[in-house]
Amino acid sequence: MLYMLEADGDKLGTLQPLAFLDAADLQKQEKHVENLLAEHLLDVLFEDAPLLPIFQERSLQPEADLYAVNRSGDLVVFELKRGMAGEDAVLQAMGYTQRAGRWPFSELQRRYSKYLEGRRVTPIALQDAHKEAFQLDQPLVPTEFNRRQTTFVVGSAANEDLVAAIEYWKGQGLSVEFLPYRIYRIGKDHYFEFFSFPYDRHRNPAAVKGVLFDTNRSYDETAIWEMMEKSRVAAYGGIKHIVEYLSPKDIVFYCHKGVGVVAAAEVLGPVKEDPENDEKYRDVRFLTPVPRREEPLTRFMRFSQVSEVTGKSFFWARTMKVPYLNRDEATALLEALMKTLNAPPNPPMQPTGSAGG
Repeated sequence: MLYMLEADGDKLGTLQPLAFLDAADLQKQEKHVENLLAEHLLDVLFEDAPLLPIFQERSLQPEADLYAVNRSGDLVVFELKRGMAGEDAVLQAMGYTQRAGRWPFSELQRRYSKYLEGRRVTPIALQDAHKEAFQLDQPLVPTEFNRRQTTFVVGSAANEDLVAAIEYWKGQGLSVEFLPYRIYRIGKDHYFEFFSFPYDRHRNPAAVKGVLFDTNRSYDETAIWEMMEKSRVAAYGGIKHIVEYLSPKDIVFYCHKGVGVVAAAEVLGPVKEDPENDEKYRDVRFLTPVPRREEPLTRFMRFSQVSEVTGKSFFWARTMKVPYLNRDEATALLEALMKTLNAPPNPPMQPTGSAGG
């Protein structure tokens, strides 16, 4: 719940709850909520426990709205309601989860391939996508997928029957939860609020963070040089909106696929747009030496070193790698990167399809 804080003399103030909306109030359908979650399941909504979407429901089919897998290969099933969710939503979602729990790996692969085709992405093996997404040393074997299932019911509000039903089935040992979303209208703008399980751990976007950011090499070999030469951090096409997740004073670490981290910079100012290049970007101030187009990339920090310095496993398949780094972690990585970039150069590397995209 979001509250308006009204100043009250020498006190912090009094609280007034703000009314919230749901998708129906904005003339949006359940499918719009589903697509919103599928797009942001890996970075914004589940920062500390990313999920890999593998399938979305098809029209007029007895399927849950969204299916994903976690790092362990367990299946996560989402049943969405654009408005208030009731007891029937729990039973419906559990029915979907029960059926999905019997899917062999071949069925997961088939559905994942269909999902990628629908997004106009070349289908790849689910094991390989999962290994790259969660930066595993070895891919999971097929029998390690779908050993356990979790059910999430998502709605703008829950009635008492739904809460009672979820508490009952949790008491019976089933993994089922309710995740609320809310939409607020403040002035002319709308704001989306989402609470991730087991409790809201979303970081304050106003706090300085460190972000490993991809140079887009898989799609455009020259994108890195536009960023370096124009002092910007940029994203393109259908994912260009992700630069909005950065904030002034954040530190971005430029990840070049098949190479490593090649530079770091402090984010400046607002989001800007270049319609001609289908691009959104923010200006930056470089904190490290800047690579030059006419010189080979021989000074970089390997991705394995990044994990060693931070002690974290990153979701390398995303343009903005998760998890994010806090201020201290970003400072430590920046110091280590500076030492690496000032050390004798590495031999040039060729793309191998490894970390970074």
